[in-house]
Amino acid sequence: MLSYRHAFHAGNHADVLKHFVLMQVIAHATQKDKPFWYIDTHAGAGQYSLDAGYATQNAEYESGIAKLWNESDLPQPLLNYVGYIKSLNQPSSPKTAKLNMYPGSPLCAQALLRADDRMRLFELHPSDFDILCENFKGHQRTVKIDMSNGFAGIKAILPPPPRRAVILIDPPYEEKQDYQRVVEMIKDSLQRFATGTYIIWYPLLQRPEPHQMVEKLKQLGLKSWLNVNLTVQEPSIEGFGMYGSGLFIVNPPWTLPNTLNEVMPYLTEKLAVDDGASFEIDSHIS
Repeated sequence: MLSYRHAFHAGNHADVLKHFVLMQVIAHATQKDKPFWYIDTHAGAGQYSLDAGYATQNAEYESGIAKLWNESDLPQPLLNYVGYIKSLNQPSSPKTAKLNMYPGSPLCAQALLRADDRMRLFELHPSDFDILCENFKGHQRTVKIDMSNGFAGIKAILPPPPRRAVILIDPPYEEKQDYQRVVEMIKDSLQRFATGTYIIWYPLLQRPEPHQMVEKLKQLGLKSWLNVNLTVQEPSIEGFGMYGSGLFIVNPPWTLPNTLNEVMPYLTEKLAVDDGASFEIDSHIS
């Protein structure tokens, strides 16, 4: 299926959680001198206009990044994330930046990568693939982009040459089979590359598959894992729509639980739509 376009949802509450945590994980990976790869199985277009095109239809960013834009009391980890997005919108003066562009995961990662680090990006949608290539024009030495489904493509590049990698798995879940595909991909990937850090994004919906996927991931015999989710509102009476999102991380940084314990109460308060907002953090780190 090729109907999904992330531009409709750019900068929403799910992007805030995903990209804030992604940047924390990558920053931790850069603390070692040895290079690593950033691998993105469903990379999207790389960056998104918020004042034109798809993003204006539902303006989901208004309930996400826009709620943090003018806050003066951001916890330091969130300040780093919001500060980076401001620098993209107004490079010369982030303090006066106007929110009109939001980066996708590849751009958030690139902001922290070093000269010897590498990116491998997969994107199947031909239009988003073309935009992604344009956004990384001139970076062919360090960034390789494949027009293919990352579920299959990742098999050929694991383990990566430096034996270090942060891998983001962020499928659209338009097909409910994607939940099982994630579990099977993680199982296969860990056999090829057991020490990688795998970040799996998932939606919170009134259907069993997301919860079942998380439980199946926990049953893979993982040495270290972390699960964090953010609910921004009460699930709708009709039973439709995403009311939050989560991240399941295999081999997370040991520092991440403390960071999330600091940030998640603040993030939940700021992104809450109603009194149903809450968060959960569960981990086993050895």
